[in-house]
Amino acid sequence: MSSAYLLVSHGSRDRRPEIAMQQLAKLVCKKLPKNQNSSNSEHLVGIAALEMNPQPLHEQIVEFAQSAFGDVCGGLRLRKVSENENYLQILPLFLLPGVHVMSDIPAEVALAQHTLGQDIMIELQPHLGSHPKLEKLLAKQIAAIKAEAWILLAHGSRRPLSQEPVEAMAASLGMVSAYWANPLSLESRVKELVAAGYKEIAIFPYFLFAGGITDAIAASIEELKLQFSAVNFQLAQPLGASAELVELIWDLTDR
Repeated sequence: MSSAYLLVSHGSRDRRPEIAMQQLAKLVCKKLPKNQNSSNSEHLVGIAALEMNPQPLHEQIVEFAQSAFGDVCGGLRLRKVSENENYLQILPLFLLPGVHVMSDIPAEVALAQHTLGQDIMIELQPHLGSHPKLEKLLAKQIAAIKAEAWILLAHGSRRPLSQEPVEAMAASLGMVSAYWANPLSLESRVKELVAAGYKEIAIFPYFLFAGGITDAIAASIEELKLQFSAVNFQLAQPLGASAELVELIWDLTDR
């Protein structure tokens, strides 16, 4: 069996998330089995975006599949000797089980599969936020920052119950939750913590990469510093492209 891997993100007008995705793809290449790992292995790991891309996702999937499993792929040939031998694994790099994960991506994958037929079988893997070891990665990243109270700041989703994983993650890590796009905002959480007497508050942006939203979060925290001058605020970095994150991504291919 031959496999190729497509990392799917939300997409952004900001270039930083795309650069980070490219870095992740290179790191995932290093995890390929020896029989697939070569100087041309970058053709077996690609990136795609659900939004902010001129092509719809299903067209990006088809284009990547044809490149990875075509007759010639940068000198690397993946030969199909039996029916359904070639597999394309779609890895949704989303932290929340929102509409994109539950509806949009499966619909795009179905369109791509219809176009590709049965020569290449697409496997849609669980989204990154479902990995049980993600909590440990977050805990490692925040360990170096000392604070009396922590806020786990996620984007939020219009899908009912999609916030439950965030609430569970926050509770397990000893944090309180807040949402960038929902009524339970960062400012309202800060007001609650300040009223409770906390003077050291740290915020973890529950996002994969730095970008426009994390810049906006940083600007919002600067405003909070003016509003609550007696409070020391600290902003942690988002997850970022790392070997530890790649381990979780690769593990999803075996679940």
